[in-house]
Amino acid sequence: MYQVGDLVLYGTTGVCRVVDIAQKDLTGKGNQLYYHLAPLYQSCTISAPVDSPKIFIRPIISREEADCLIDQLPSLSGQGYATGVPRELTERYEAALNTHSCMELARLVASIYNKKQEFEQKKRRISAIDERYMKRAEELLHGELAAALGLEKQDIPDYIQSRIQKAAEA
Repeated sequence: MYQVGDLVLYGTTGVCRVVDIAQKDLTGKGNQLYYHLAPLYQSCTISAPVDSPKIFIRPIISREEADCLIDQLPSLSGQGYATGVPRELTERYEAALNTHSCMELARLVASIYNKKQEFEQKKRRISAIDERYMKRAEELLHGELAAALGLEKQDIPDYIQSRIQKAAEA
């Protein structure tokens, strides 16, 4: 069970702080223990049952895990997923988001980024679906990295770039 003050990843909402744990009767089935979560990058609160198997919640990655992931980014060479069927593209991207894994988010971003580079060479644009999922994956990934590293979310691209440059110079 998480404690008040813990940072957790909640579903596809992203990083949240546990602000309270309390008994409530939100379902009409009697008192149940709930986490009260405050998303770090949205202005709302969430009540989530402590013992619900339907809700994905996990601790955020550690600072060491975040730096290790960033160090692996240059070696990610995701292949752009190409299909003429938007539903298949959406399903693949949703499946990657629903793994709730920073590495899978990084692979998804790398895959769409590589696809975008290929399309730009041909003077074409990637689809709105690609754009939307790349943005969502970056938001989730950068949010968790920022929380793990104690940085502001908007500083993450510069942090990633500087860490990759230092590694390349070493």
